[in-house]
Amino acid sequence: MDRVDGKIVIVTGAASGIGQATARRLLADGATVVGADLATAVDDLVDLVAAAVAAGGGRIDGAVTAAGVAGGGLAHQVDVAEWDRVIGVNLTGTFFVAKHVIGQLLTQERVDGERGSIVTIASIEGLEGTAGGSAYNASKGGVVLLTKNLAIDYGPSGIRANTICPGFIDTPMTGDLFSMPGMEAVAEGYLLEHALRRYGQPEEIAAAARFLLSSDASFVTGHALAVDGGYTAGRDHGITRMLGFS
Repeated sequence: MDRVDGKIVIVTGAASGIGQATARRLLADGATVVGADLATAVDDLVDLVAAAVAAGGGRIDGAVTAAGVAGGGLAHQVDVAEWDRVIGVNLTGTFFVAKHVIGQLLTQERVDGERGSIVTIASIEGLEGTAGGSAYNASKGGVVLLTKNLAIDYGPSGIRANTICPGFIDTPMTGDLFSMPGMEAVAEGYLLEHALRRYGQPEEIAAAARFLLSSDASFVTGHALAVDGGYTAGRDHGITRMLGFS
């Protein structure tokens, strides 16, 4: 049996990018997916969890929080509305999904010692800084530490929590960022800092999410998994090109 076959999983941000790829991968591997996009109100999340529980015949097995927005700039230039927007979607939205999903998981009996699994989507920019990141990086760094706390707090109850920190992924959001005027050279610079010399695909993040949700990851919790083509391995500064390896 596939290790996610029969699981009931909530996926936010399911309309495009990483969320859509994750939903498709889980469906292909036999899971039931309840997807959502855009809505961030608490009442909407209560309804979302209730719909997933109904689809699962009284239980759910986990969630992937892939909903997110880009935004930021230099700190002295970011207005309060933009700060609140980015933090609200990326960090507070993740918190609310985790809060309501975990509330449901705690009511369920353990299956093979586990009640469920939470997979949040952070970013390499939640592990290290990038110029102009401000609000976005703060939001994703918050997701990383929130997820570690979830792992500590709910591990004794049989709930695992892990976060994926993608490198630059070929999604509509990344495309919009790099299509901005003056970003051509910046995009090339980011590409060259990935050791594999390419951007990632949403399906590659989906594969990692699928693993973390599955029983194959039964002893993995509190981990920030960089799926980044080697971006956080360290800086290159053009040395491999000089040595003939690019």
